[in-house]
Amino acid sequence: MSYSSFIPPQRTLMGPGPSDVSARVLSALARPTIGHLDPQFITMMDEVKGLLQYAFQTQNEYTIALSAPGSAGMEACFVNLVSAEDKVVVCRNGVFGARMIENVQRIGAELVVVDGEWGRAVDPQQLEDALKQHSDATVVAFVHAETSTGAKSDAKTLCQIAQQYDCLTIVDAVTSLGGIELKVDEWGIDAIYSGSQKCLSCVPGISPISFSDKAIDKLKARNVPVQSWFLDQSLVMGYWSGDGKRAYHHTAPVNSLYALHESLVMLHQEGLENSWRRHQRMHDLLATGLEALDLHFIVPAAERLPQLNAVTIPEQFDDAKIRSYLLNEFNLEIGAGLGQFAGKAWRIGLMGYAARKENVALCLTALQEAMQNT
Repeated sequence: MSYSSFIPPQRTLMGPGPSDVSARVLSALARPTIGHLDPQFITMMDEVKGLLQYAFQTQNEYTIALSAPGSAGMEACFVNLVSAEDKVVVCRNGVFGARMIENVQRIGAELVVVDGEWGRAVDPQQLEDALKQHSDATVVAFVHAETSTGAKSDAKTLCQIAQQYDCLTIVDAVTSLGGIELKVDEWGIDAIYSGSQKCLSCVPGISPISFSDKAIDKLKARNVPVQSWFLDQSLVMGYWSGDGKRAYHHTAPVNSLYALHESLVMLHQEGLENSWRRHQRMHDLLATGLEALDLHFIVPAAERLPQLNAVTIPEQFDDAKIRSYLLNEFNLEIGAGLGQFAGKAWRIGLMGYAARKENVALCLTALQEAMQNT
């Protein structure tokens, strides 16, 4: 058998991730590889930290890019900050809240689940009721932007409630970072994780995370080792901090970090609040066009993510046939439903570089033709 180079097709990515990557970020990815302990690379790492602090709106010293995707960012937060003796309250209103639950169960901590309706925000009153009943809880975890449903929860209010009951907070911002308002310090978030491939429009495989001083204190006070060696942030600290010489922990994905740096520079140049507004404007355009096609959102307007749009599939259409038509005829990818919404919803992403007028126009035109021809 003979082999040749793999040349992928040129797609327009408007699913739940990865999102479109700009030529500027792809160009950064192709720059010469240098060592992960090279002084020039360490200088760039420090810039990545500063740019992530800007994106997260935090002064947390421990703000880094984890060398693994967002799912590992989630696990890093849990295995470092939760021990078997903890009681953890997890708010579940979609697939990714359920994954938080699995992390708690694997650690062996006591679990309290606050179940919410799919397609709706987490109910702050339900969280408060659970914390009143479980006053010995030590951690509250929830998803800010639930990628499986397109629902946005009120992270500020949920964190305020957790603080009233002296709980550490762990927040999933995989789909929210760069796309909607997110203020880690002002809202009092203790541990947060995201992904490079969503609203940052970078290549997949990197997870920005940030720990507050309170979270770092809990990590340092552990009386048993973190169960994951690779994700033990007490070991990674020496690689991401310190003047000059850094402690070797693992070989960082050098070129992927070039790409992340470039995507964060682009976010900084646009301005964080400008990015939030752009995502909302493109959502409004999409919403108007979907209404004209008689397609309806699952999530109420006040709880809706602009960057991840969950749309009910009309009964007369076959989910897979429509998505296949878009892919084959327009090189356009949109996402299928997950969990309770499998086969019942399309997830249309407007994340980062994908949140542009030409993408909205393409999506609406392609959907109209697909619904006419399938």
